[in-house]
Amino acid sequence: MERKPAVGKKRILLASVLKPIDDTRMFEKLGKSLSDTGIYEVFIVGFPVKEKPINTSNIHFLPLRYFKRLSSRRLWAPLNVLKKVLKVKPDILIVNTHELLLVAILNRILFGTKIIYDIQENYWRNILYTIAFPKPLRSIIAVWVRLKEVITAPLFHWNLLAEKGYQKEMWFFGERATVIENKISIPKGFFRDARKTQFKLLFSGTLAESTGIFESIDLAKKLHVLEPTVQLLVMGLCAQENTLERIRKEIDGCSFITLVGGDALVPHAEILRAISTCNFGLIYYPPSPHTENSIPTKLYEYLGCQLPILLHDYKPWSEITAPFKGSVNLNFVNPNVETILDQMRSTTFYETRASNVTWESEEQKFLEIIGRVLRVG
Repeated sequence: MERKPAVGKKRILLASVLKPIDDTRMFEKLGKSLSDTGIYEVFIVGFPVKEKPINTSNIHFLPLRYFKRLSSRRLWAPLNVLKKVLKVKPDILIVNTHELLLVAILNRILFGTKIIYDIQENYWRNILYTIAFPKPLRSIIAVWVRLKEVITAPLFHWNLLAEKGYQKEMWFFGERATVIENKISIPKGFFRDARKTQFKLLFSGTLAESTGIFESIDLAKKLHVLEPTVQLLVMGLCAQENTLERIRKEIDGCSFITLVGGDALVPHAEILRAISTCNFGLIYYPPSPHTENSIPTKLYEYLGCQLPILLHDYKPWSEITAPFKGSVNLNFVNPNVETILDQMRSTTFYETRASNVTWESEEQKFLEIIGRVLRVG
């Protein structure tokens, strides 16, 4: 049974189309930070999950009906979000996809709702440089999405940027934007309990060509030849059926490789449990304009949880891990497997606990923005 909103508290609604209602940023970071203040009533609209998160006293979950990512029903998702927003009548509406820009603008015009755009992706580059859409349509879709963002940008009260790189990639937000990075919110009581007698590797997050899944599988196979205790756990959602089929073929017959998720979302709590029991995390992005300025969220997750990383030797990433001895830096395309194994065996990782990688460093900035937006006339 849905609870009634608390009387007297400012209502803040976070809305997405494809992000699940228990999304790590929308729920675990932004939503919980707002709820923990005790002064906001939080509503989260997003993609349905099998099990709703356990509600805190100030958070309401409003899942959309299930639809396939590439289907006609997705076209109606913004309208369904709008219906939920109209029912809640929030003081602040935070949207994190270009599909909801018009929903936000409509609410500002009709009801004076304060609106914030939480930019988690550079859709322009993602559409142009990945295989999510047929090649002949990519430029058309990318131009349409970027046009919407440029035209509506001045109408938003503020913008949140999940990546520092977006400051130069998305110039049109100007000074009306603040970087709020996707650093990790570590659950209370979390600790790692990995067996040191094995080499259990973890690939977590989005499963796609652009996130290096195939190079990571290939590396695990090569390491396994020299060290039979090497295992690979692959966890995450693959949105492309052709890519998922290729992943399954790549790991077919490899008993040391396990796939969790694939065609289904994997709860973040399950990924954290894997981080606690694995020995190394894998991070590699094939060179591409859409990821050249990105810091993978799992880089912060692995560092915050003190999971050693097999890291692509990319300077902006290796500079983050270097002060804490958090990674073995390597060439994923042409790996020197013997050297990598020697470093995995001999390196003493995390002699210094990683700093400035947790959500606490971003939380206060976010809450200050919310307070400032509410005070705008």
